[in-house]
Amino acid sequence: AVERDRRCLPALAELSEAFPGQLRVISGDAMQVDARAEAGEGAHIIANLPYNVGTPLLVGWLSADWRPLPWWASLTLMFQLEVAERIVAKPGSDHYGRLAVLSQWRSDARIAMKVHRSAFTPPPKVMSAVVHITPKPAPEGVEIKYLERLTAAAFGQRRKMLRQSLKGLPGALAALEAEGIDPQRRAETLSVEAFVAVARRLSQG
Repeated sequence: AVERDRRCLPALAELSEAFPGQLRVISGDAMQVDARAEAGEGAHIIANLPYNVGTPLLVGWLSADWRPLPWWASLTLMFQLEVAERIVAKPGSDHYGRLAVLSQWRSDARIAMKVHRSAFTPPPKVMSAVVHITPKPAPEGVEIKYLERLTAAAFGQRRKMLRQSLKGLPGALAALEAEGIDPQRRAETLSVEAFVAVARRLSQG
């Protein structure tokens, strides 16, 4: 268990003593801890993430090497409800964007449960949700750096047509044409599979 709040450490220490060899407590910042080195291969990561670092932590885990699967076996994470909805969003919805593509292109993501603000003390101003993510084999021929650049450009100006939002990304418009995608469409109308297909073209040069 990684815990930054020192007020929680005594309770975790009691749990560790009650279950010898089953719980190791790390006092530190999850953003600075090497989770792979600490947890090992095949880990199930379960976390109530601080809302301000939840997305960066998630993107970091999603960016791991897939050979053919990542080092972690599953992610069960609590986010602010709005972020959870962005992770599992489908094309055409208000929440669909870069985070949905990066979460779903080689993983299955679903909201396992919603958590009312009254479950916390003191209660936050927002609702929360637990998201469960399981990896699946990555599509062949796609380098994640190209998908990251593509989605950053496409959703960075999400209200613009793709021919405008992608004009600064070398090879992107030609890749759209090669995949038969109308450049007058907007990013939120493209499926995860379509983004993967364009990123594959970019990966191939």
